[in-house]
Amino acid sequence: MQSFALTAIIYYVALKLFSEKLPGSDLPVEYMLAETLDGLYAPYALRIPAGDGPHPFVLVAYGNGGGGLEWLQDRVRRFRYVTDVLTEAGYACAWTRYRTEVELGYNTGGPLLVESRQGMELMNRAPLEFEDEVAVLRDVSKNPRIDASRLFHLGVSHAAEMLFKLLSQYPGLLRAGVAAEPASHELLTLGLDEEPTVACHDGLRQLDSLNIRSVEHARARITDPDEVSARLDSVDIPVLIIGRDQDELQGIFRLNFDLLAEKRTDAEWRTWNHEIHGYIYPESNADGAPRVDETQREALASIVDFLDRH
Repeated sequence: MQSFALTAIIYYVALKLFSEKLPGSDLPVEYMLAETLDGLYAPYALRIPAGDGPHPFVLVAYGNGGGGLEWLQDRVRRFRYVTDVLTEAGYACAWTRYRTEVELGYNTGGPLLVESRQGMELMNRAPLEFEDEVAVLRDVSKNPRIDASRLFHLGVSHAAEMLFKLLSQYPGLLRAGVAAEPASHELLTLGLDEEPTVACHDGLRQLDSLNIRSVEHARARITDPDEVSARLDSVDIPVLIIGRDQDELQGIFRLNFDLLAEKRTDAEWRTWNHEIHGYIYPESNADGAPRVDETQREALASIVDFLDRH
């Protein structure tokens, strides 16, 4: 057992890029690399709480991918408050960075299949962005400071939809998850060609002006209910879905919950009135002080309570 722990520590030192201190905190940020499913590397920024481990772990993600290490460092510094809250509650956590979304890649690609050719791996498609999260989760599970049986996922917007994509194809990794403002139009097979605010250029849809505020509107856009049902059948953990009352996609958020609640009695729904998309990630000012209102505090407290209960 001691030999295994030593091997794991050496392994992690080899894949650690660097550490940096955050103002006013004794908990440094460790910038790490996780080997992706196709042999490249995805960065993540790990914070470990004080006290003896192993600690439960929360993967923290936002939006679409791309941006690399520069994006990750900016996110760690400007949106550190969520990691302060999590580490104070006893959770290790990491902001993550993954590859850019492929338009409808989840719908058209199917599950990733890996075989061998001439002694090396052969894949039926390239890994997608949610599979970089799989790589990070597998990487942190080897860390002796992390409890591999207590891994959680916290995602906002596209990253919230990514949680469900991950669960549909990689069960057994997570204990529970939080999907805040999940932009689940692909997961739910929503046909958007008739939406007046959606334009398509060279096969890439422009969804920034999509407006689906009602559940009825969202439900009417489902094109393959059997496929949606099968995807949600694969959800093997409790999920808290968080909405935003005035969001243009609130109908999609709520439909995601309603359909999941038909499958699982442990699905939970909360929604708040807030002007910022991604409000559960409060931003800090230029001096590093977080700008946090009571709604954000209440939402984050509910998230920690949900994680604690699982």
